[in-house]
Amino acid sequence: MIGGSIAGLLAARVLTNHFADVVLVDRDTLPADASARKGVPQSTHLHILLVRGADILEQLFPDLLAELTAAGAARIHWPSEVLWLSPRGWGSRTPAGVMLISCTRDLLEHAIRRRVVTNPRVRVLDEHGAIGLLTPQGPRARHVTGVRVRARATGEDTELEADLVVDASGRSSRAPEWLALLGYPAPGETVINSFLGYASRIYEKPKGERDWKALLLQPRPPTGTRAGVLFPVEGGRWHVTLIGVGRDYPPTDEAGFLEFARSLPSPVLAAAVETARPLSRITGYRRTENQLRRYDELPAWPDGFVVLGDAACSFNPAYAQGMSVAGESALVLDRWLGANTPSRDFQVRLRRAIATPWLLATGEDFRYPTTEGGRPSAATRLMHRYLDRILSTATTDDTVADAFIKVLQMIAPPTTLFAPGVLARTLRGPTREAAAIDSPPPAPS
Repeated sequence: MIGGSIAGLLAARVLTNHFADVVLVDRDTLPADASARKGVPQSTHLHILLVRGADILEQLFPDLLAELTAAGAARIHWPSEVLWLSPRGWGSRTPAGVMLISCTRDLLEHAIRRRVVTNPRVRVLDEHGAIGLLTPQGPRARHVTGVRVRARATGEDTELEADLVVDASGRSSRAPEWLALLGYPAPGETVINSFLGYASRIYEKPKGERDWKALLLQPRPPTGTRAGVLFPVEGGRWHVTLIGVGRDYPPTDEAGFLEFARSLPSPVLAAAVETARPLSRITGYRRTENQLRRYDELPAWPDGFVVLGDAACSFNPAYAQGMSVAGESALVLDRWLGANTPSRDFQVRLRRAIATPWLLATGEDFRYPTTEGGRPSAATRLMHRYLDRILSTATTDDTVADAFIKVLQMIAPPTTLFAPGVLARTLRGPTREAAAIDSPPPAPS
């Protein structure tokens, strides 16, 4: 198992269902606590675990959510406890909806990692980087028999024999190079970049009562490029991330960060952080492009080797799909191993599983004229118009709002938005005038 981030940890957990010995290889020193890892530069930014992702984690690691809650993770009811400003107005705050678990990426990864590395079938080989695949033949080898790794401290190489090698080493995966050395063609690659950037900071949660726990202020494309998110995390803290699209990157200096927050569509987030005590420095991150490597389209593929996680497909993190898709990918791996089919079949199955998240992420990015990597199709533009209608209706129609939230949380398929009841309400439109974007946020109902 190459890669000890969340996608790799979930895959390693699934591998223990099928193999007696799982070796987890990672370049970093895997910490024993909830510390940040150098290999995860995005860990300082807000990570939202969708309901579908939480369901998968609970399936793979029973009682994990209770463990996170005991460690201080916040429980948030969406939408009654969330001030959500969509591009079409303030979202409804009805009692219907879903329950989210909110914590830092470091705490979540630590809780998962502890469960994985204490499994007697798992052996950890950290501070080692994978440098190539092993095969019994020369070029155009049909089967991978292991992986060669190199110790970062000494430069010493070790060959690890394996029945299966799984690459979850992230966006910088060298799988295309390794396949080329074996005589396989390079996979096609699609990159769609909206040039989105983050700036994040942790605050101490101020004392006092509020009728909300979290804030989500979305941009209004194509001209509105700024957004902000505030979620509670463990330790009585707020995790705040500012977002800018189309190279409108939020600054990482004190004055610039606050000025950017004040420029958001509503002043509610800026007012919150101006009364809070900063607990961390401001960090930035800009590697947010959608990247898809089309391994499923290669005419040939060696058995004994599969690629998943960001190594196969990475998403603009603004849509919070990454961790949940990693969970879905682990389930795909589990089913594929049970089916005992060739390795190429896994890549085909994986592509099907990630098709909808890919279309959702890239479709939203295509709303901005500055996005590079393609242009929206006629079908995408039509979908944009329908989703705009959905958002407008959802500001006052609880049935449409509930359906839309469940699709966003990946617990209902996108076809839910075309169910007769939702479709009719959406085409009819809002039943009353929604609260204006520049008006005060609504109170919970």
